[in-house]
Amino acid sequence: MIPRWLDKRYEILWEAFHSSQFRVEDAARVLKEKIDDNEKQINVVLSELRKEGMLKVEFDPIDARKRIYQLQSKKQIISKKLSLESRRLTRGNLEGLLKAAADLIRTRVDYTFILVLLFYKRISDKWEMEFENAYNEAIADGLSEEEAKKEAKNAIYHDFDISEELLWENLRKDPARLPENFSKAMKILAERNPGLKDVFENVDFVQFTTNMENAEILRQLVELFSAQSLHRVSPDILGDAYEWILRYFAPQKAKEGEVYTPKEVINLIVEMVGPEPGESVYDPACGSGGMLISAYKHVENNFGRKEADKLFLFGQEYNHKTLALAKMNLYIHDIRNGRLFLGDTLLYPKFKEGDKLMKFSVVIANPPWNQDGYSEETLKKGEFWRERFNFGFTPKQSADWAWIEHMLASAKDDTGRVGVVIDNGCLFRGGKEKAIRTSIINADLIEAVILLPEKLFYNTGAPGAVIVLNKNKPEPRKGKILFVNASQEFEKHPDVRKLNRLGDKHIENIVKAYKEFKDSDGFSRAVKIGKIKENDYNLNVTLYVFPEEEVEEIDVAKEWKEVLKVNKDLEVLESKIEKYLMELAYE
Repeated sequence: MIPRWLDKRYEILWEAFHSSQFRVEDAARVLKEKIDDNEKQINVVLSELRKEGMLKVEFDPIDARKRIYQLQSKKQIISKKLSLESRRLTRGNLEGLLKAAADLIRTRVDYTFILVLLFYKRISDKWEMEFENAYNEAIADGLSEEEAKKEAKNAIYHDFDISEELLWENLRKDPARLPENFSKAMKILAERNPGLKDVFENVDFVQFTTNMENAEILRQLVELFSAQSLHRVSPDILGDAYEWILRYFAPQKAKEGEVYTPKEVINLIVEMVGPEPGESVYDPACGSGGMLISAYKHVENNFGRKEADKLFLFGQEYNHKTLALAKMNLYIHDIRNGRLFLGDTLLYPKFKEGDKLMKFSVVIANPPWNQDGYSEETLKKGEFWRERFNFGFTPKQSADWAWIEHMLASAKDDTGRVGVVIDNGCLFRGGKEKAIRTSIINADLIEAVILLPEKLFYNTGAPGAVIVLNKNKPEPRKGKILFVNASQEFEKHPDVRKLNRLGDKHIENIVKAYKEFKDSDGFSRAVKIGKIKENDYNLNVTLYVFPEEEVEEIDVAKEWKEVLKVNKDLEVLESKIEKYLMELAYE
């Protein structure tokens, strides 16, 4: 929307000049006469009108050091804006495009190639848009066309340093050399832009296309993406489309051991831990970045984009391909305040402050469930093990509580909140896990335990649980743990027949129970730690809260009449059968 002060001056100038050309001194005369604007204000007005697309600027043919101006009619302005809107790619258009790409590769090709091509097309198209904006600004500032082009290529105007020959349209000009062109371009871009190293170094189009069928798939994918412009696509739409691909291929990748956390489960955790502007959020098993993106969106939705940009996001991921997906995911969502590192978190946490472990306001994760190979001997080989595992060491066959200990150690002592999705079994298993669980319960660090419904996850039908931990529990919650039995809070998944999902209403119910922290028959119960101690430190939610089954009211007299009628009908039927048998016996 155009500011009122600017619109008023536009109307005055339009009344004076309409579509005729004028010079700065002409505008100064009219505005001074009508509303007493001074010369400095005139320059601001003309500059703002140009930025709003309401004013054309050209060099003065008489004196190239000066400029002449021409107002655009409001009809022209609206028409141009509508034209831009009509060229915008909608959510439906983009999902249709990616569905076509997914159908093209089916299960024969790693879906990473689709995401990398989408990412490359986006950064290339955005570079062109940034170039156009910088070029127009330079022309308006009095530079010649050649000078403006040179200025607009400067890296300061762009997210990434990309030379023109590496732009998408230039790479696709020679279809026979697509693999070589893309591989070479990505190598150069990774060298020029260190932040892209993890994204591009693991994608080899040359090796991919040694198979002739894959070469044809690449050609078709490039043509498919070339049909649409990603210049002005909203980051929200583009981000949703990116996650659509992750979700679409999740069942297939689950069979290969990759874990995709449903967005609804992520949103549930983020709603409970409630990140705020200026805080830091850390995911030690960040996967494709869903938790961090959801935290950002939570702050944006509640406080606005500027406040969301004050959130500090940190993530670590063990798998280099998954880390590349996370980096692309954050960029596609237009989130720039994230730092993501590669490495084994349980052994080599990357975020440090001097010689100590870095601490964060909020720590959230869905770490690998029942991950084996992290015995006491192994964990003691890692960094900061004394600081992180002071509640005990996990058995070799399951590192669930090692992840929880690391997350606790990474949370700030005053404001630290932790939310973790974990295997339900860690709530009640014995041995070393029970010893750690006992110590953490006695330290009064657990705030809530939520039992999730079955069949929420692509890689397992097990229900899973969410544990919320708090290093500074509010006084009314001290000495208690809230148990929420959300096993019945689900709806059928709209796309995957065998799956369930949390609906908005279910998330709202769980979050409300957590925030109110009070008993609700069959759903939630705040239990004193003494009671949990009596149950041998067992955190199995069904020990404390069990959904009440609806009791159907029965009209006894009516039902008895039905029973008598059924019995009478049976007598008649038995009599008929006996008669038939007698007739058969005498034949």
